[in-house]
Amino acid sequence: MTEKLFNKWSSETIKTEDLGLAKYINFEEKIIPHSFGKKTRRRFSKGNLDIVERLINKTMRSGQGKRKLSGKYIRGRKSCGKKLQAMKIIEDAFQIVENETKQNPLQVLVKAIENSAPREDITRIKRGGISYTVSVDLAPLKRIDEALKNIALSAFSSSFNKKISASQALAKELILASKNDTNSFSVKRRNEVERIAVSSR
Repeated sequence: MTEKLFNKWSSETIKTEDLGLAKYINFEEKIIPHSFGKKTRRRFSKGNLDIVERLINKTMRSGQGKRKLSGKYIRGRKSCGKKLQAMKIIEDAFQIVENETKQNPLQVLVKAIENSAPREDITRIKRGGISYTVSVDLAPLKRIDEALKNIALSAFSSSFNKKISASQALAKELILASKNDTNSFSVKRRNEVERIAVSSR
């Protein structure tokens, strides 16, 4: 008998339609998604990490940092390193997703990642003293990183100094992103990144 995430949700029937991401969207048969940093010692080993734990780790960020995102700074919820708090946010968000969609929230998460993962981005190169940007294809691991980061940042920006809780904001973002809704922050961000990349080809 396989263990269910938080003793509630099974990952046996989860399907990934984007074959490029399928290798890196992993689920471990664990009740508590916590590896205690065992898979951070080697390069690219985070690709084998449980996708729910990677989302939990992203919610422990302090925000976007010094750079502006979409014209503004996005700050976190003072939860750096507080993994139990982050787990509670994710568990409550998944419960809200299940209540509203009547679907397995793990499947909703996978669909949200597929819809919010950008395929192209830009990089700056310098030749002959002149620097300019060119479009590059993103690796699958980077695509998942960007999707998870934007999903977590959406929960930050939607709930900071507002009555809505982080769990409610995250659940709303997951539902919108899974439907590829343009009201989703992460889907908007994907479209913005790809639009800039197209103009730099």
